[in-house]
Amino acid sequence: MAVKLRLMRMGKKKQPTYRVVAADSRSPRNGRFIEIIGTYEPRQHPSVVKIDNDRALHWLRHGAQPTDRVEKLLKISGAWEIHADKSEPVTASPAESIPPDSMPPESMLAESAVAESMLAESAVAESMSAESAPPESAPAESAPSEGAAEGSDADASDSQTDGGG
Repeated sequence: MAVKLRLMRMGKKKQPTYRVVAADSRSPRNGRFIEIIGTYEPRQHPSVVKIDNDRALHWLRHGAQPTDRVEKLLKISGAWEIHADKSEPVTASPAESIPPDSMPPESMLAESAVAESMLAESAVAESMSAESAPPESAPAESAPSEGAAEGSDADASDSQTDGGG
């Protein structure tokens, strides 16, 4: 079952208030729901948002997808930031995983950076020299030799005689 966190309209005509509910995505907007998570009153000035963050986090952790408006309301209540912080996988950065004693000194890091930049410059220089090769090294395909011209005439005459078969 795909669960969505969405708004359910309540209130009188032209005076909406909403419930924030966890509901099956196939059920209608004001239809069956699983749990009421909070309320939203847009007509109050300023708007009133009351959301049970514990229950909202419960549903978010279990895969519930909020609608755009509910996501904004969760950001206002603070539940979205808590969910975003805990949902990201916690991995140690390379600097944290290596003990400080075994890290190379800064001078070695600087030397390796200089060596990498020199390699990159030499690769660029080689590619530039390959692009500006002299025209003599390229094969001359524009002017066919005399033997090739005679052979092509013979091929043309053969194709004319073979066609009558």
